[in-house]
Amino acid sequence: MLPLISSHPCRIMVVEDDVVTRRLLCNAIALEPSLELSAAFGTIAEAQHWMANKPIDLLLTDLGLTDGSGLAVIRSCRRLLPNADIMVITMSSDEEQILACIEAGASGYVLKESGHQNILRSILELRSGGSPISPMIARKVLARMRRYVKDDSLELDDHASLLTRTESAILLWISRGGTYSKVAKAMGLSVGTVQTHVKHIYRKLAVHSRTEAIVEAQRRGLLSVDALAWRRRLSQ
Repeated sequence: MLPLISSHPCRIMVVEDDVVTRRLLCNAIALEPSLELSAAFGTIAEAQHWMANKPIDLLLTDLGLTDGSGLAVIRSCRRLLPNADIMVITMSSDEEQILACIEAGASGYVLKESGHQNILRSILELRSGGSPISPMIARKVLARMRRYVKDDSLELDDHASLLTRTESAILLWISRGGTYSKVAKAMGLSVGTVQTHVKHIYRKLAVHSRTEAIVEAQRRGLLSVDALAWRRRLSQ
């Protein structure tokens, strides 16, 4: 068994509405000397009442409870007992629920199909500073993270290619207070050409004024290093 981070037995509360599963989990916990079963309930209300009055070191909770979602128990535990560890045991491998539990404060997420002995090992791993996650759940979380990274990269690429280099340079000059005539002179363009580029900038940014264009460009990160480099070249 993995060593625990505390010398006293880990006080555990089990929240599981299935009577058979709850009994099996309680029996497994009772057989481990480093763990102590403090309470076992089948409803959110009972669990919240206990946590409001008595301390625990670890919450072991299902998600699908008779009176609501186990997320409510997780959130109550994080608020009432911020130092307690939280582990989810469930049949659900839904991505949204997984992320919701992690965001709410769960440090472990184990499927019931893992078996009671594996769940017990996961409890000990959690108390030793780990974050036990069933392999199937870990794969889903990693896949979700990869999608986020890909989406963020695409968004950055879209922003980067939204304006041409000439448009970016003109926008930067304008953001520094340059008039159309000054921008035209600095860039070797006619005033009419600068005005045409500005119209294109307005259309691409869905704005109607110089101020709106500057604010929107800053929000999107379009007043970039590239544009600054262009301005340095143009001023030389």
